[in-house]
Amino acid sequence: MKAHVYVTLKASVLDPQGQTIQNALRKIGFGEVTAVRQGKYFALSLADGLDAGDARAQVERIAREVLTNPVIEEFTYRIEE
Repeated sequence: MKAHVYVTLKASVLDPQGQTIQNALRKIGFGEVTAVRQGKYFALSLADGLDAGDARAQVERIAREVLTNPVIEEFTYRIEE
């Protein structure tokens, strides 16, 4: 089982790195891109035989307590069997 965790800045938090990327894209001809938000991606391999409910609970706890700064970041995840 594998979990994919995506961590991004909250919408209310400025993203200077995303703005820099957007400006660079505009300068090289990709003016259609109107906004960029950057983030982090984590791939977690989970033990075989782990119950789906337990897997979700563990991934949510790991994401909340270890992978994100809850003041400025939020997360989403998906789990593959």
